[in-house]
Amino acid sequence: MLEKGLVQIYTGDGKGKTTAAFGLALRAAGHGNKVLIYQFLKPESLDIGERSVLKQNSSDIFVETLDIEWDTSKSLAEPEQVRSAQRAIGEALAKIAQWAQQRLYDVFVLDEIIFCLSNGLAKLKDIKRIIDNRDIGVEIVLTGRGASKELISLADLVTEMKKIKHPFDKGIKARWGIEF
Repeated sequence: MLEKGLVQIYTGDGKGKTTAAFGLALRAAGHGNKVLIYQFLKPESLDIGERSVLKQNSSDIFVETLDIEWDTSKSLAEPEQVRSAQRAIGEALAKIAQWAQQRLYDVFVLDEIIFCLSNGLAKLKDIKRIIDNRDIGVEIVLTGRGASKELISLADLVTEMKKIKHPFDKGIKARWGIEF
């Protein structure tokens, strides 16, 4: 268990933010830490390989998803879906704030929360509440594109994944088992 938890951010337009966070979760659990991975905007219906294997095989890593319908390519243009997401994300962050304060988990991975913040689906004050009121030993990992300067100022470690070259640029779609 950690004596002093830090705040980490994985952001940028490159591939690997969630992958890095899942790797950190595996390492933390391997050293006896209890980990929560909370996936925003990646509903349970989305078949994600790393989530599937963790749910089957891990007793120290818990994965939860926000229970809303969300289509990354369409939902931001639908006001009712945006309002529904804002409500659900606010409720989830309030619950996570309580858990972090009580140290129900040692490591909290908030996957895609930065995307939620940068698109007006989450509020910075809710993230700040989690960070400021967490138990001293709780590590927080935030992932997603578009980290603001204000959010970055709250972190101890910030890694930017930068796209140099990507198969999507040549029309190659995401591959099951590799990209998701």
